[in-house]
Amino acid sequence: MSKREELENNFTKAVSEKVIPDGFIKVTDNPVDGLNSEQKVILNRKANAMFNAGNIEDARRIFITTGYSDGLTRVGNYYMNNKESLKALKAYYLAHNKRDSEPIYETIATVISSLLQKEI
Repeated sequence: MSKREELENNFTKAVSEKVIPDGFIKVTDNPVDGLNSEQKVILNRKANAMFNAGNIEDARRIFITTGYSDGLTRVGNYYMNNKESLKALKAYYLAHNKRDSEPIYETIATVISSLLQKEI
């Protein structure tokens, strides 16, 4: 089996299992240690205000830092509404939001499958 076939098989398997392969999307899954609950609340309120004011990127960074899944889901929804599905997938993945990420996995799998069929 060639290296390319091996990579394609691994990717197809990962997509079918709804697992993001290492290196596909750079993520961090752990909020910053050392923040207490009060600090997280303050940061999340600031990020919510930023999000509502349209400063999505800064809000996203804070939500990742605090591990705030509801905020990350809203960021993902924003990206989906703006047709940026890979950015949405990253936000949903970090939010552990399987309900919203699974349709994106299915779309990716369909696209890759159709590309592979065209090569055959």
